[in-house]
Amino acid sequence: MPTEDYYDTAQFPEEFTGYDGADVWRFIHNRIAFNGDGTLRDAYDDASWKADFNKAVSGLHAMVSAQCCRGIGDKIAAGQADDNETDWTDPRAEFDRRLGPGGETPKAIENLYFTYMLLLTAVAKARDRLLADCASGKIDAATASELKPVLSHALLDDPSVAAASKKFHDHAVMDDGSLWELRMRVRELMRIMNCVQCNKCRLHGKISVMGVSTALNLLLGDTGAGGDAKKMHRVDLAALMTALGKFSTAVDYCQSMLKA
Repeated sequence: MPTEDYYDTAQFPEEFTGYDGADVWRFIHNRIAFNGDGTLRDAYDDASWKADFNKAVSGLHAMVSAQCCRGIGDKIAAGQADDNETDWTDPRAEFDRRLGPGGETPKAIENLYFTYMLLLTAVAKARDRLLADCASGKIDAATASELKPVLSHALLDDPSVAAASKKFHDHAVMDDGSLWELRMRVRELMRIMNCVQCNKCRLHGKISVMGVSTALNLLLGDTGAGGDAKKMHRVDLAALMTALGKFSTAVDYCQSMLKA
């Protein structure tokens, strides 16, 4: 839920901090997602909303991993690499391990695109509300001038992009109670961010999870019909747009690394 605590992400930018969140991610994949619980033939591609949820969570993890790898490269370029962090000073090795097709999660980049597509479709659903807020002055002129080109991007209306949310929706409405369980899982995902011991990582983790949560709320809602963007809290929509930016940056980075 939104709070009255506000942070300027330009003042506290996302960067590589050296924090190892492996234990938190292990808990997320094994206890909040549905990896290894015996209900799925394929953890990511089964005909089940649980597999779609796994895919979305993996995509979130892939985005964070991409930002970490990018941050390592940025610190090296700026001459800020710590000699005591030798395991973290090669962005190519980290990328191959975390995100490469021969790495720990071969489908990481595929799942990154899946979650990115969910966010894009959710932003398309929220577009009228966001444009109305730009027109009314609820969103300041400087921010509105940067937001409007995003809201007019062709990707938001691409039917192939909407395929991910349709797949998730169709699987989620097949079983009674699945939407309720999905909301509980997303709530647990938000709570586990409190276990992140790095303050900056926790801040950006919560923003990212809130953005994905808002996307799922817009796409599915309580009944499968989707949420009403007009009733969304402005903080939820801000998280959605910030998360979209994070995923877009991650996708660009992954594309550049795959071409290198």
